[in-house]
Amino acid sequence: MTIAVYPGTFDPITNGHVHVVERAARIFDRVIVGVAGSTHKTPTFDLETRVSLAEQSLGHLDNVEIRGFHTLLANFAQAVGARVLLRGLRAVADYEYELQLANLNKQLAPELESLFLTPVEHYSFISSTLVKEVARLDGQVEAFVPQPVATALKNHFNR
Repeated sequence: MTIAVYPGTFDPITNGHVHVVERAARIFDRVIVGVAGSTHKTPTFDLETRVSLAEQSLGHLDNVEIRGFHTLLANFAQAVGARVLLRGLRAVADYEYELQLANLNKQLAPELESLFLTPVEHYSFISSTLVKEVARLDGQVEAFVPQPVATALKNHFNR
């Protein structure tokens, strides 16, 4: 069984993330969406909420599991028996950072392979940061995130 881990803060999960997971679910036997709890970022939503929103957004995929984690990604991937670290690349700007991470993870866990998926064009501009900014300024985010996320953003920003 080939297990892939798709890690991120998912603050919040977007339609672009969902699309990557749907594609990965067709490729791998099992996909674990690893929601990072320990992060240098200051998330809008706490870990429990981010996990819940990911579960609601990906519940239609039988071979996908959502797990929060507070450890080094390489250690998390090894603990769940993953062979692949899955990452999304939206633009050339993402590549340099993602290449550094892939090389670091290869040093930490040589048995792990990093695989990059690019989004379809209509999701290539979507980022969690931009979605939160649109929501914060009372814009419509329904085209960019699953409905449970749109509702959570509206509730969070009291709109």
